[in-house]
Amino acid sequence: MSEVNAFAKTPPEKMRIDKWLWCARFYKTRSLATQAVEGGKVRLNAERVKPAKDITPGDRLSIQLGEFTWQIEILALSLHRGAAPVAQTLYREDEASLVRRNEQIAQRRAAINPDAQIRGRPTKRARRQIRRFTES
Repeated sequence: MSEVNAFAKTPPEKMRIDKWLWCARFYKTRSLATQAVEGGKVRLNAERVKPAKDITPGDRLSIQLGEFTWQIEILALSLHRGAAPVAQTLYREDEASLVRRNEQIAQRRAAINPDAQIRGRPTKRARRQIRRFTES
């Protein structure tokens, strides 16, 4: 029965892909993980799969999260969603994927943020600064 496996301390041999993505903290909820798999954002061994597809350790996933792509290898399965440091032990990211993501993050930080420019009326603080500058 499934009740016996639910109380077991050993991790399962295979697990649904949407549940694993949730346990590994790639998605906040299982329904978001399911939508991502259905939408083709997650590929198992370079193939598009359904959310109920079983995965095992050693499988390779390609996960598209926003503008970032993760290329990972599944190392372990978990019975439940745990803390972030524990979740990071469930997979290993490829070196090329890690380098590419870090470059994207660096480019994003270096880019000019259009929201940082002052638009419209100045704030109270900005008006005080303008007044101090013009009166001196």
